[in-house]
Amino acid sequence: MTALTRRNLLRAGVATGAAAAASLLHAAPARIYTPGTYTAKATGIAGDVTVTMTFDANRITDVVIDASGETPAIGQAAANKLKALLMEKQTASGATVTSDAVSRAAAKCIEQAKGEIPVEVVKHETKPAEEDPTDWLGKPPVIDEKDIALTIDAEVLVVGCGTSGMFAVASAAEQGARVIGIDRFAVGTGVREGFAAIDSRYQKKWGTKIDKFDFIAYATKTAGGHVDQRLLKTFVDRSGEVMNWYGDRLAERGVELWHETVDSPAESRYPAWPSCHTPKWPLARWEAEKGGKRLNGNAVLYDYAVKHGAEFHYNTKMLKLERVDGRVTGCIAQNADGKLVRYRASKGTVIATGGYCRNYAMLEALQPWNLRILGGNKSMPGALGDGIRACLWVGAKMDETHSMAQFDRSALRPEQEPGIEAMKKTDMGTFWPGSQPWLKVNADGERFFNESGTYEGILHADEYQKGHCHYSIFDATWTDFVQKTCMAGCARLHPHPNGARPIFEWQFIESTVLPQLIEQGFVQKADTIEELARKLHLPPEKLVATVKRYNELAHKGVDEDFGKEAFRLAPLEKAPYYGVKNAGYSLCTLDGIQIDTRMQAIDTEGNSIPGLYVIGQDSGSFFANTYPNLIGGFCAGRAATWGWSFPPRRFPIPSGASSRSAFAQSAR
Repeated sequence: MTALTRRNLLRAGVATGAAAAASLLHAAPARIYTPGTYTAKATGIAGDVTVTMTFDANRITDVVIDASGETPAIGQAAANKLKALLMEKQTASGATVTSDAVSRAAAKCIEQAKGEIPVEVVKHETKPAEEDPTDWLGKPPVIDEKDIALTIDAEVLVVGCGTSGMFAVASAAEQGARVIGIDRFAVGTGVREGFAAIDSRYQKKWGTKIDKFDFIAYATKTAGGHVDQRLLKTFVDRSGEVMNWYGDRLAERGVELWHETVDSPAESRYPAWPSCHTPKWPLARWEAEKGGKRLNGNAVLYDYAVKHGAEFHYNTKMLKLERVDGRVTGCIAQNADGKLVRYRASKGTVIATGGYCRNYAMLEALQPWNLRILGGNKSMPGALGDGIRACLWVGAKMDETHSMAQFDRSALRPEQEPGIEAMKKTDMGTFWPGSQPWLKVNADGERFFNESGTYEGILHADEYQKGHCHYSIFDATWTDFVQKTCMAGCARLHPHPNGARPIFEWQFIESTVLPQLIEQGFVQKADTIEELARKLHLPPEKLVATVKRYNELAHKGVDEDFGKEAFRLAPLEKAPYYGVKNAGYSLCTLDGIQIDTRMQAIDTEGNSIPGLYVIGQDSGSFFANTYPNLIGGFCAGRAATWGWSFPPRRFPIPSGASSRSAFAQSAR
C-alpha cells in the first residue's frame, strides 16, 4: 500500500478501540510481515502513547506500550491489559481514549510491518533543525573521511522515493541509466493517486479540451504571479505524455487509468478543471481490507524500475550533498546499520524528499500564518526539510514566497483550538466531506463566506474569524445534497460523469465515517438547531437566526448575502441536524528550491548548479500563496511530471552505460 494514501489517512482518523488492531491481527495472512521492530505514537488523554511491536514473518512476538505520559490509573494500567489483549489477539470492548490510542498506534505498527506505510521512527534519526527554532537551516554535518565506510557509484542518484522520486527512478532506468533510489524509510513514502495532466489520451478519448494558456493564466493568478511561467508551460506540454506513460505501466498490471470528468453547471462561480487522472484499482480504497494487500502505484513503479535495472537502498538517510569544483557529485548518507556511505552520481543527483511540512521550526519561521488555522498534520512523515536544507547548504536558492497545501477537513471537538500544538498532536477527526458547500458559520454563529469557494479560500478566511476556524452545519437530507453539488476532485462523493470512482463515496461516509466521528465527539448531532448550537459552543439565538435567513434564501433560490449558486442552496429543515468544528490540516509545503525547465537547481546568482536536480515538493518556482485546488491533482501531477521528465531523458547515456550489472561499490 502506498504511504499515506487517503485510505490510510482516513483509517488513522476514524479507527476506534483495540478491536481495530485485534481484527488486523486476525486478518493477517501467513508471511505478511517484514521481521523487525516497529514503533508508532498516538495521542491519549494526557499525552502521547507509544507502542513498539516486534514481528517475525508470521506473527507478533512482543508488544511494549509506553503510556508514561498518561495518568497511572488510566494510562499504564490500561496499557498492561491491552498488551495482553494484543498478544492474545482478543477483542477489547468499551475502549477508553487510552485504549483507542494504543489500538491506533498498534495498527500503524502492523501497517509498517506489512510495508503499507513508511516506518514511523527510523534508527539513527536526528532532527537538528528542531533543536534551535531560531536556526531552522542549521549547518551541514562535518564528516571525517575515515568514517566513510563505503562508496557506491551510479549515474543517477535519486534521494527520496515518494511520488516524484519513484517516477524519476523508473524513468531514468527505462532510459538506460544506472540509477539508485535511496529513502530514509523501509518502503519509501508511496505514490499518490490523483494526477493532473493536460492533453492526455484519456482526456482526448472523452472529448475534454483544456486551453493550455487559459490554464497557465489561472495557475499564475492563483499564485499571485509568484511563479516561473516557463515551468507552467513545461507542465502543460509534458504532463499528458507522462500520464500516457503511467497508463501504460498500469495497463501492464491490469489496471485502467481513469480521467476524472467534471459537471459544473454554467452558473458555477468556481468552475473546476477536468484535469485529474486516477487509477481504477481492482478494489475501492475502502474495500482494501477485504481482499488483503492492495496493488498500488508504488508497487507498480518499483517493479518496473527494478525490471530495468534500478536499485533501491531503503533505511538510508541523506546527511548532506557533496559539491566538488562547482558540481554536485552525490551525497553522504547513513544506512540502516549506522554506517556512512558516499554515493557518487556521474550524471546527476535528484532531490525528492517531500518538502518540510513535518519540520515545525521551518514552518514557524517561514509561514506562521498557516499554523494558526490548522488542526492537524497529514503530510508525509519524512517531510522534514532535509532535501531543501541540503540544497541550501551547497548554494541553491529557495522561494521567497512560502505556502502549503491544506484541506478544510480537520474536525475538532468543540473545546479544541487550532494552532501549532493541535497540528503537532493531530488529535482530530478526518471529516472528508468538509469541502462540501454546507452552510458554514463562524464562532458567532454567522455566515462570513461563500461556501462554494475553494477549500483553501475558506481556510484563509478563517484567519479573520474568532478562533481561526469555522463550523459546518447540515441536516438529515445531506446525502441528497452531496449528490447535487457537482463537486470535483477529492471533494466529490459520488461517481464522476464518466463513471470514475471518487476517493470515497457518500455511502461509505454515511455507514462508517460519520457514525464514528459522532461517537468520538468530532461531529455533533441534535434534534434542534438550538441544541446543536449548544453542543458546538455557539450562541443559539445567532445560529437560529442564521439558519432561518439561510433557509429563506434557499427557498428563494438566490443567495443575496454571499452569492452562492442556486444549485448549491438547500434549506436546513429536517432533523437530525449535524455540526462540526472545522479547521485545516496540512498536506504538503508548496515552496522549495528554485529550478529551471530541466529541473536543475538555481543558485543565489540565478545560475544552474551542475549535477543537482530538484523535483516534487522540494522544488519551487511553481506554486505560491495558495494551492489551486480547483485543478484536481495538480500537486501530484507536477511531482509525476518533474520526476518522469527530468534530464535522464535529455542527456545522452554513454555507450555501454546501460549495463544491468551491480553498481560499483568499494569498501574504505
